[in-house]
Amino acid sequence: MPLYEFYCPKCAKEVSLTLTFGERERGEYKCPACGEKALQPLMGTFFSKTSRKS
Repeated sequence: MPLYEFYCPKCAKEVSLTLTFGERERGEYKCPACGEKALQPLMGTFFSKTSRKS
């Protein structure tokens, strides 16, 4: 599952949440510290691990 990063304006914290694509699209997430639902998405990093053939 992807890891999403958000900023909570209520408690002024950056939070990372592991969500399914469906949860993210439906907005089924909230700040774990204060419970605020109006989180602002942040630009996060992305990496992919692939196997190399020798």
